[in-house]
Amino acid sequence: MLDATPHTTFDPKEWLRLAYMPHFMCPGCGHGIALRALLAAVHDCGIAKDDLAVVCGIGCSGRVGGYIDANTVHTTHGRPLAFATGLKLARPDLTVVVVTGDGDCLAIGGNHLIHAARRNLDITCLMLNNEVYGMTGGQASPTTAQSRFTSTTQAGAIEPTFDACALAAAAGAGFVGREVTRQAPALKTLIARALRHKGFSFVEVMSDCTEIYGRKNDLGEAPEMILSQKADMRPEAHRDAPDQPFRPNALPTGVFVERDLPEYGARLRAHAAALRGEVTP
Repeated sequence: MLDATPHTTFDPKEWLRLAYMPHFMCPGCGHGIALRALLAAVHDCGIAKDDLAVVCGIGCSGRVGGYIDANTVHTTHGRPLAFATGLKLARPDLTVVVVTGDGDCLAIGGNHLIHAARRNLDITCLMLNNEVYGMTGGQASPTTAQSRFTSTTQAGAIEPTFDACALAAAAGAGFVGREVTRQAPALKTLIARALRHKGFSFVEVMSDCTEIYGRKNDLGEAPEMILSQKADMRPEAHRDAPDQPFRPNALPTGVFVERDLPEYGARLRAHAAALRGEVTP
C-alpha cells in the first residue's frame, strides 16, 4: 500500500542488507546515489519492506537490488522486465520495481521494454544510464554519446544515441521521466511520483561511471564528472563547470509523460472474470 506521507524519519541503513557491505560500487559511481534516492522515495510513499519487490538484471545496475532489504530477484541479462511482469501478475498486491541498466534495458532487453510500456502493467522501471557496459568489458552501449571512447569504439563512437524516454513514451508508457544523479532531491521526487502512478512508469537516471567510462574519456574524477553532468544538461543553472562536457548530446530532464491509461493487470483480471461468467467488480 502507498501512503501520501512517510511515517518516520528516513534512515537508509534500515533499508540495506548491511551484511553485504562494503558494497562493490566504485568510488563516485552514480548508482549509489540512485539507490539512496530509490529507498528514500519508497520510504516517502509509505511502502513496507514486505510489500516491495525489486527485480534486477545483469551489470552494475543489477547488483543494486542485492543490497536492498526487501524481496529482491536477480535475473538474467535483459530480462528483468519479463520477470517483473510475471511477478506483478501473480502478486498484484506488491509494489514491483525494476532496476536495470542502459545495456540491460535497451540492447538485449529492448523488446521487453517496448512491450512492458505497451501493456501498461503497474511496474516502475528505473534505468540507470551510465552510457557503457561498465561491469562486462567497457563496451559501447545504445546510449554511449557520439565521439566517446569505449573498448569497442577505440576511435570514438559514431552511432546515434538512443533516447530511452522517447522510446518508452512512444511505446505507450503512462509515466516517463528523466533526472541526473547530481540532482538527488529532484531524483527522489521523480521516483516517488513514478511509484505512485498507476501503470507502467519509466524513469531514466543519468548516472556516472567514473572508472570505466570517465577515465577512458578523460572526464576527471567523480566531483568533476558530477559537476559537468549538471552543467551539460542544465547549462543555465551552472556556468563555471569544466570545459569538457560530460555528454555531448543535451538531454532534457523532468517529467515528460504522465497520463492515465488502462492498467494491464486490472484489465486481465476483469477479462478472466468475464470469461468465467463472474460479475466484474
